[in-house]
Amino acid sequence: MLVFEMDGIQKIPFILYILAAMDNKGNADIKTAIDSGAIRCEPMQWEERNVIFLRFSFEPTLNSQTKRLAGAKWSKRQKSWYVIDNTHYRQLFGLSMKDPSNKTPDRISEINHQALTRFVETIRLKGYRPHTENTYRNEFAKLLQILGNVHIDTLDPERIRSYMLYCTTELKLSEAHLHSRLNSIKFYFEKVLKKESFFVDIPRPKKHSTLPKHISPRDVKKLFECTENLKHNTMLKLCYGMGLRVSEIVGLKVTDIDSGNMQVLIERSKGKKDRYVNLPESLLEQLRQYFKEYRPKQYLFEGQYGGQYGTRSAQKVFKDAMTRAGMNKQVGIHGLQHSYATHLMESGTDIGHIQKLLGHSDIRTTLIYAKVTDRDTKKVKSPLDNL
Repeated sequence: MLVFEMDGIQKIPFILYILAAMDNKGNADIKTAIDSGAIRCEPMQWEERNVIFLRFSFEPTLNSQTKRLAGAKWSKRQKSWYVIDNTHYRQLFGLSMKDPSNKTPDRISEINHQALTRFVETIRLKGYRPHTENTYRNEFAKLLQILGNVHIDTLDPERIRSYMLYCTTELKLSEAHLHSRLNSIKFYFEKVLKKESFFVDIPRPKKHSTLPKHISPRDVKKLFECTENLKHNTMLKLCYGMGLRVSEIVGLKVTDIDSGNMQVLIERSKGKKDRYVNLPESLLEQLRQYFKEYRPKQYLFEGQYGGQYGTRSAQKVFKDAMTRAGMNKQVGIHGLQHSYATHLMESGTDIGHIQKLLGHSDIRTTLIYAKVTDRDTKKVKSPLDNL
């Protein structure tokens, strides 16, 4: 029994009141016990994982409520229950959200700590996405680590040029990686220090011209047939049927679905733009069945612990479906969006409509699908077939 101590004498605390108030409402009961101090949360790294230990003196009701938390495990060594440290549990327990950007990477001299802080603050003021922020920050940190006790602000264009040459010849970074690293450094000098013409004489590597990888209609159908799980099947069909990115499919909310107008609102997608896409009529009945079975609360697809479904989990759903279908093509879940655009173009859909449905700002981005699906070129026979 949890007790409080006053003047060296143990007293029975008001935990009895808390326990009496518990009425098998699961998470709400745990939150009540945490708020009262009956349970103490302790985030820490345990067995190479970030977890949250729930510390309390043994009491049957508390123990029963805690063990019923999704994914809760008992540690014999710690003599305590713990759960995975994620956004859902931090919100439930009233803990502050983890902010990896507040941690200064190892091997960065104190002389450049302020530069990194200003870098991150400027990115946030400009409203960049968390993924972009992390990428830029990590790339910028690589340069700061190499500089040691040399202040970043003292570098001139020639030294930046030498650094990029080092990244190319010694580190052998890919073209895409080199562009990302140079963009992060360019951001600091031009957006933080306001040196607009700083990178005029620093050449960029030529980008590899790639074509979007797509799947044939027959293979897309096979992919769906091999996915029996209703939730996973619905997710993949919406990705393909509406041409969504993985971040868009996991970000869909229940309120975004407008079955009356057969439209779906895609909020704050790439470029922070909203757009509407058409809801496939063939999927309406399956969506209703999905709603009845899973009862999503906020997001259309919710994770094991509630809240938004993870992008990595969605990618794994696609990879597993590819494996079951016996397809070894090197393509990720974005291949469903590429397939959507390619198949629309093959069926003669106007390029302007496809641009609007995909949310592309520049028509040239959409025109890349014309290279994939040149119907006239496909009609040309190889001389080999005439032999």
